[in-house]
Amino acid sequence: MHKIWMRFSKCSHGKQSEGMTNIDFSKLYVNNMKQFIAFIKKEFYHILRDKRTMLILIGMPIIQIILFGFAISTEVRNVQTAVLVNSADADVRHIIDRLDASEYFTVKYIVHSPEEIEHLLKKNKIELAIVIANDLNRLRFDSRQIQIIADATEPNQAVTRSSYANGVLTKALAELGLKHQVNKIIVSGKLLYNPQMKSAYNFVPGVMGLILMLICAMMTSISIVREKETGTMEILLVSPMNPIWVILSKTIPYFVLSIINLSTILLLSVFVLNVPIAGSLLSLLGVSLLFIFVSLALGLLISCITHTQVAALLASAMVLLIPTIILSGIIFPIESMPAPLQWLSCIIPARWYVALVRKLMIEGVPLSYVWQEVLILLLMAVILIGITTKKFKNRLE
Repeated sequence: MHKIWMRFSKCSHGKQSEGMTNIDFSKLYVNNMKQFIAFIKKEFYHILRDKRTMLILIGMPIIQIILFGFAISTEVRNVQTAVLVNSADADVRHIIDRLDASEYFTVKYIVHSPEEIEHLLKKNKIELAIVIANDLNRLRFDSRQIQIIADATEPNQAVTRSSYANGVLTKALAELGLKHQVNKIIVSGKLLYNPQMKSAYNFVPGVMGLILMLICAMMTSISIVREKETGTMEILLVSPMNPIWVILSKTIPYFVLSIINLSTILLLSVFVLNVPIAGSLLSLLGVSLLFIFVSLALGLLISCITHTQVAALLASAMVLLIPTIILSGIIFPIESMPAPLQWLSCIIPARWYVALVRKLMIEGVPLSYVWQEVLILLLMAVILIGITTKKFKNRLE
């Protein structure tokens, strides 16, 4: 009986201990969560109290999307044009009227000698000149009696303006019945996804990648390094909460602000710039959240390898800002770059995100068509988190 009683006592004591352990773990979990939420609130208070930071986080996306959408444009509009003619018959006037009536060209000068065209080009008063033959009735479609002269100091703009002028002139000649004097195969073209050739369709995906990268990565790295400089990071790390959770509590506010900025950019794109979301909105939001996560991981990595805010800012500019602008395809096509730069652009997260946004938002393809880009971003996220965790643990040791 004594042995049975002893076993019963041990079992009862074990169950009580187990119950007490569960209660202790529950209390510990609740306390840690309270501290975690308190740290998140603290970071939000820091951000909201700093007016300059708020201006960067909230004002910069709005300014950039409006600036890129309206001020910076690759569209051909109001090209200052001069027309050289030696006669003013009805056919010539028809061509001049057609040029001036188009939204692409403004005929400012009617000249009568090549010297006048050269003078106007040197004075930067015109960007394009049209030389029309004396007798349009002798024209052939393959003749060179209508000449287009463009200012090629900006080669891409010169080619684009010449192409637009060629299209307007060809249409005007067809209306006069001069185009059909020679039998030719008529080649017609069709522009997909951006039929109006709006530059906003090209810039919006790039601005989304640039803003999310800067806010998530640069602001996160500077925020954590600022805590190191002021000495408050050590105080936070000696708290009972796991140091990893301390770092996460500083990134969550920027994650939330990035979601707000993403929503702002999409609303401005759709309702102000008239850039529709052709594909799935949920797919677009999903890949955007993945890119935000990658950017946060990159910001944490920069914060682990830098000691001052100046160093973090320089590292962010060298690693994030300049490569994102140059190598992500925002401004320069990746296909036109030399092979070494094309290989280097593969490690830029914004390159894959910009490609994803263009396909999902502009082209409207389903998510299954872009699984390779999504897989690359997932791989980048895993690698960056792994390196950051190792660096952070080494710093703590």
